Amino acid sequence: MSSALTKLREATNELRGRTFWIIIGCLICQMGLGLTFVKGGLASDLISGLGLSRTQFSAANLPQLMVQSLVSPVVGMLAVRMGASRILAFSSVLFAAVFLFFAQIESAAGFYLAIAGVGLAAAGMGDITVGHIVSQWVRKNRGLALGIAYAGSNLGGGIMAMLTGSVAAAYGWRQGLLIVAPVALFILLPASLFLVREPRPGELSDRSGPPQAHDPPAHSAPATAGALDLKAALRTRSFWILTITLFTFFFYLTSVLDHLVLLLIENGVTKEDAKMFYGQAVGLGVVSKIAGGFLADQIRHERAILYDFGLLAASSLFLVLLPHTALVYLFVFSFGFSQAARDVVYPLVLGRCFGDRYLGEIYGAMTVMLLPGGVLGPMFTGLMRDRLGNYDFAFNTIAVINLFAFGLLFFVRDERTPPAH
Repeated sequence: MSSALTKLREATNELRGRTFWIIIGCLICQMGLGLTFVKGGLASDLISGLGLSRTQFSAANLPQLMVQSLVSPVVGMLAVRMGASRILAFSSVLFAAVFLFFAQIESAAGFYLAIAGVGLAAAGMGDITVGHIVSQWVRKNRGLALGIAYAGSNLGGGIMAMLTGSVAAAYGWRQGLLIVAPVALFILLPASLFLVREPRPGELSDRSGPPQAHDPPAHSAPATAGALDLKAALRTRSFWILTITLFTFFFYLTSVLDHLVLLLIENGVTKEDAKMFYGQAVGLGVVSKIAGGFLADQIRHERAILYDFGLLAASSLFLVLLPHTALVYLFVFSFGFSQAARDVVYPLVLGRCFGDRYLGEIYGAMTVMLLPGGVLGPMFTGLMRDRLGNYDFAFNTIAVINLFAFGLLFFVRDERTPPAH
């Protein structure tokens, strides 16, 4: 217990002063990513108000994922060259403009255009930009810092879903959407402009401190020295391993998000309990990001991603063995913790493999996998269910894919250090 408290004190010592406000600014900006949950919270209002079928409503995922994934490499490149603050500020203004337009739509075409705009703004306000800026400010306790910042998306999703839902219930769904604009302009925009910035030369030299047990060994390059840019990273095996595993992650994540409730109901769980389990799995995000980040700081980052993807693979095995009640709870914990902690450990291992300087553009290039993984996962799972009459083959296949991805991660290495012969 005393050891844990000592480590917490060491963490707070690094996360002080200007660094503290940077992290708070990033947390607030990440709350903007929670605006992607607004559509789901107003689903029934949008379907009835626009005369949409459920299929038409669900099809909006495609333009959002397409725009968000294809723009991500550009966002990463601009974050490196222009600075994260400008990207976050632009995205804040864009969110306001998109939701002003969203509140005026009259057709399915307008709905799809608005959702594509949400995807564009989310790409700039998301994990790539925030991960890049936090990685510039924090070294030893980066996992904890990323966990705190990334928890903003979960907080923002919950707060904005409640806010827009309450306004919609009182005044209609159009007013519910309009309320997003002042939030973006008067909360997200000031945070991006006045709290977030790049560190100045020498600004962090006084808090480098002695190396910790989990720091890279002496022969390994420091995080900021010898950093590989995207062109150099493309020639390494670790880049392609991490890109493939990001695809498998999105494939699994979106399959579960779309089909978990249906799977549980088919296995004898009541509709109310199925929704409760779904909410618990998603709601673990805030706790798991912060706790996962703190734990990742205590070990080597290559091990952190192995532990996370090992737990993720285990969750898919629990899913295959349902419907035993105990396994449902094991699945909820293992999936809920690992899928959210993945947001934290990925930037950590990218910094370990390639350095921090070009982290944004490297992570952005990898995030293109959101499109094929996010689209093909739910489609594959739904198609196999329709063809075979149950989910067994789909989730058995996904479990094998997750185990394969877990095995690949054993071959990730620091690419800045020449391999020993």
